[in-house]
Amino acid sequence: MARKRPKGVLAMGWAAIGAAATGRTEHAPTSADYPEHVVRRTSFEAGGGHGWRISAIETPRARAPRWKIVVITGAPSWAEYWAETLAELPDDREMIVVDRPGYAASEPLHPVTDIRVQAEALAPVLTAARGQKVLLVGQSYGAAIASIMAEQNPGKVAGLVLLSGFFGEAGPTARWLLDVGGRTLRLIPRDLRHAVIEVTGQKPQLRHARRALARVKIPIHIIHGDKDDFAPLEVAERLAAETVTRRPIRVVRTEGANHFLNDGPAEILLAALETCIPERRLAWTLRWPKLPAMWSLKVGKAASAQVAN
Repeated sequence: MARKRPKGVLAMGWAAIGAAATGRTEHAPTSADYPEHVVRRTSFEAGGGHGWRISAIETPRARAPRWKIVVITGAPSWAEYWAETLAELPDDREMIVVDRPGYAASEPLHPVTDIRVQAEALAPVLTAARGQKVLLVGQSYGAAIASIMAEQNPGKVAGLVLLSGFFGEAGPTARWLLDVGGRTLRLIPRDLRHAVIEVTGQKPQLRHARRALARVKIPIHIIHGDKDDFAPLEVAERLAAETVTRRPIRVVRTEGANHFLNDGPAEILLAALETCIPERRLAWTLRWPKLPAMWSLKVGKAASAQVAN
């Protein structure tokens, strides 16, 4: 049985402090919870020629399933908090969750505040096997980054999900955390410090994300808890209503859910993501039209006459 990651604002904060004090990049290493054939740590080289190494966790599969789910996490960016969800993923799906640049085991050591640079660096994670489709999920701060990734990589993303998306307007709990974090910026661990710096500088950059959403041709889904006090649901709904897109943005209100949907029962989140994957269409089968009975009879008589002659 895998142990639970620390939940709640204070518990996660203490976990970050404990990890920093002991020099660990993970608060509760996934290697201690799951065997490598269930969830494993991996890495890839960042795009854009930055030379960074990006860390992630993934679900190994002997054969590539039809759908690959790529998750761009929020701020702080801790892929390990998705370990339980990955472990519950069915065999006919594949998932990879990244530690974004500047967080956990990913390079660089400094914050990468430009969401366009983040999107460029994370682009290689969209690589899929032949015939495989990608569902791109942007969680919280990662929603704006995922939007840009989808627009910058046409043909590589089949669907986009904005999960508890943060778009410049903080809820009461997030405002309190940003205020405290801003006052203690030099004292808090690196990942928390980078999160405060990122979030406070996001709003002027959102024009890039909005433009990307208006340009993509793929289905866009918003999944948001109605009890989210970090990124208010109303802001996400307003984004869906005001952004002119190729097709209407689908909004799914999750009753009773807070900002951290991946902290709840894994089956609930996986079921929500599954609704964003279209059902497989049956292959077309070419069938020759049946000849009318009278025509078949005439052809048969003609053939018999020729044999008789």
